[in-house]
Amino acid sequence: MRPLFVFVFFFTTSLFFGQKQYPTKDFRNPLDIKTVLAGTFGELRGNHFHAGLDIKTQQKEGLKVHAVADGYISRIKVALWGYGKVIYITHPNGYTTVYAHLSKFGNGIEEYVKSIQYKKKNYETGNIFLKPNQIPVKKGQVIAYSGSTGGFVSPHLHYEIRDTKTEKIINPFFFGVKVKDTIAPKIKGLFVYPLTDSSRVNQSIKKSLLAFKSIGNNTYTTNRINAKGPIGFSIQVYDKLNGAYNKNGIYSLEMNVNGHEVYHHVLETFSFAESKYVNLLIDYENYARFKNKFQKTFKEKANKLKIYKSLLNNGIVNIKNGFNYTVEIIASDFAGNKTKVRVPVRGVESNAVFRQAKDTTAYKITADKFNKFEQNGVSIAFPKNTFYHNLYLDFKVENNIATIHNPLIPLDKSYTLTFDVSKYTEGEKSQLYIANINNKKYPSYQNTRKKDDVFYTTTKTLGKYTLLSDKQKPTIKLLNFKNDQWITKNTKIIVKIEDKTSGINSYSATLDGEWILMEYNLKKKQIVYHFTDKKLVGAKHQLEIVVEDNVGNTNTLNATFYKKE
Repeated sequence: MRPLFVFVFFFTTSLFFGQKQYPTKDFRNPLDIKTVLAGTFGELRGNHFHAGLDIKTQQKEGLKVHAVADGYISRIKVALWGYGKVIYITHPNGYTTVYAHLSKFGNGIEEYVKSIQYKKKNYETGNIFLKPNQIPVKKGQVIAYSGSTGGFVSPHLHYEIRDTKTEKIINPFFFGVKVKDTIAPKIKGLFVYPLTDSSRVNQSIKKSLLAFKSIGNNTYTTNRINAKGPIGFSIQVYDKLNGAYNKNGIYSLEMNVNGHEVYHHVLETFSFAESKYVNLLIDYENYARFKNKFQKTFKEKANKLKIYKSLLNNGIVNIKNGFNYTVEIIASDFAGNKTKVRVPVRGVESNAVFRQAKDTTAYKITADKFNKFEQNGVSIAFPKNTFYHNLYLDFKVENNIATIHNPLIPLDKSYTLTFDVSKYTEGEKSQLYIANINNKKYPSYQNTRKKDDVFYTTTKTLGKYTLLSDKQKPTIKLLNFKNDQWITKNTKIIVKIEDKTSGINSYSATLDGEWILMEYNLKKKQIVYHFTDKKLVGAKHQLEIVVEDNVGNTNTLNATFYKKE
C-alpha cells in the first residue's frame, strides 16, 4: 500500500522562486588561462558556505587578474586572514565582482594602497572605500596579480559576484562562467534518523548509516529499512569537474517520496548573514567528530536559510504502519549531472520499547533567555539565543581546566568565558592567557582581555579551556642575508618571525630610522620588505625589527647591511 499525498496543500511550506535572469555575456574571465576550479559556489566550508569560485592558478602566484567588465574599484582591503588582499569592482549592470587572495595590486592601485599602509604604519589596511570617480577600470584591465594571501591558503583566485544593492552573493555560473563537467556527483554516505522519541529505524532509536549499491546509470539503492514515525535523511556527497581532482560542492539536493517532491534546495544565492546556518543544514555532531559533512534533507526549526525551493513538512517523512515508501535522494551539479540513491521503507510497528536516558545536569539552558553559571572561579555567560535548542549543559572546573559541554553542537552567538586570576601575582598575570585545549597537542590562544583580577574572552566554541603561561620571547631570524653583509643584488629583505606559545600579536620594522612596510606571509612565517619602496641613501643601513607576542613578550633584532642604489 502506498499513501497518497493529498495533504500537500495543507502541510507544504513552498518557497518557489522564479529563477532570475542574469547577464551571461557581460563579464569576461578574470584570468587568461583555462578556467579550472578548486572550489565551487556554495560548498560546505567550516561554519559557512563558500561564497564564490576558487580558480586554479597552475600552482603559481603572479598571474594577471583582469577586471571582468567596465566599472570602478569600490573597495580594497589588505588583511592577514580571510580574503587577504582583495579588490571589489562595482559595475553599471548592478553587480559587484570580488577578486581575493591577491599577491599584488595593479599599477597605480598598488602605489595607492601602499601610501595608505605607510600612512597608517600597518600592513593591514581595513576596508578602503572609494568613490566612483577615484579608480575607474575598463574590461580586461590588469587590476592585480594572483596569490595566496589571507591565511594558510594555496595559490588560487577567489572570484565572487554580488548584487550591489543587497550584497547577496550569487553563483558565478549564472553569469556565463563555463567549465567542463561531465562527471556526476559522488555519494559517500547516507544516514537515516529517527526524529522523535517514538520513531524507530530497524527497531532502533539511533541514527543508522545505510549501505548502498549501484544499479547502474548513476543510481544506487539500499536494502529495505523498517521504520516507524517521523524520520529524516542526510547524505555525504561531492562533485568532481573534468581536469581536476578536487572534491567540490553540489548545486542542488532534492528528495522525493513515492514520486512527490518533499525537499529541494539549490545554491543560486544567499546572504552572508544566513551562511552560518550551514551548521544546521549539516549533521554538525558528525562533522565535529569526523570532519565529514552530511547534508540533511530535512530542515531544523531554527534554520533560517533561504536556499529552499520547496519543502513538504520540512522534509520530514512520517512513516505509517503497513505502508510502503520509496525515498529517492537526488544530488545534481550545475551542469545537470545527477546521482540518485533510493531507499525502500516499510512502515512497521515496533514492539521494542527504548527510552533515551534523560540528560539532566544542574545547568539548564533555556535558549531564549540569558544564562550564566559559575564554578570554582570560572563563569560562563550565554546571551539569549546563543543555543538553537534548550538543553542541560555539562559544566565543570577541575585542576584549573574548565569543561563547557562539548564541541559537538553549534552555537549561533559567542558567549563570554571568565577566569578569576586573583590568586596570581602581577608578574604571573602578565604572562597568562586563556587557551582552548580541545586539541591537547596544539592549544589555541583565545583573545584574552585582562581587567584587574579577571581575564575573559568571547568564543563560539564549546569544550575545554584553561590558563596557560607564555614566558618565551618571539624569535626573529634573517633569512636572505647575514648581519654586516653587502647585499647589493638583493631585491628584498626576508625575515622569519615565530612564536610557538601564545602567538604573534604585532611586528614593526624600521630602516635607517624610518618605518617600512614588511608584508606578512602567515604560511611561511615570513615578513618581506621590497627595496623598491624606499630609495636608499648611502651604503650602510640599519634594520630594526620588533616583534610582540599575545601576552606582551617582545624581541628586537638589529642588523646592519651594506647596499648601494
